[in-house]
Amino acid sequence: MPLTPLDIHNKEFTRGFRGYDEDEVNEFLDQVIKDYELVIRDNKELKERVETLNEKLGHFSNIESTLNKSILIAQETAEEVKGNAQKESKLIIKEAEKNADRIINEALQKSRRISIEVEELKKQAKVFRTRLKMLVEAQLDLIENDDWDGLFDTEIDEYRNESVEKVENNY
Repeated sequence: MPLTPLDIHNKEFTRGFRGYDEDEVNEFLDQVIKDYELVIRDNKELKERVETLNEKLGHFSNIESTLNKSILIAQETAEEVKGNAQKESKLIIKEAEKNADRIINEALQKSRRISIEVEELKKQAKVFRTRLKMLVEAQLDLIENDDWDGLFDTEIDEYRNESVEKVENNY
C-alpha cells in the first residue's frame, strides 16, 4: 500500500547512538522513492490517457458539430425542397386549370358551332323537303293532266299511219 502524505508526515525515526537509525531512514526513503516513482508513473499514464481521451473527445465533438451542421443543412434543404415542390405544385395546378378552362371553352365553342350547323341543316332539310314536295306535286300534276291522254292517242295514230305507209311502200 502506497504511502500517504500523512504517513510521511507522521513517521518518527528511533534515535540511535548517533541520531536516527540510518538503515531505517534509508528504508523509508527507498519506500518513498518507490511510491513517488509509482505516483509519477501513474500520473504520466493518466495524463497520457487524459490526452488521448481529450483527443477522442475533440474528434467526437468535431463529428457532433459536423453532424449538427449536416442536420441543419439537411433540414434547410428539406424545407427548400418542400417549398419548391409546393411552388411547383401550385404552378402545375394553375397550368392545369388554365388548360381545363381552355378545353372547356373550346368544347363550348365547338358545341355552339355544331348546334348552329345542326339548325342550319334542319333549315336546309325543311327547304329541301318543301322543294321535293313541290317537285313531286308538280310531277303528279303533270301525270294527272289530261294532256297525256291526247299525247298517247296522237302518237299511236301517227305511228300507225307511218307503219301502214311503210308496209304499202314495200309491196
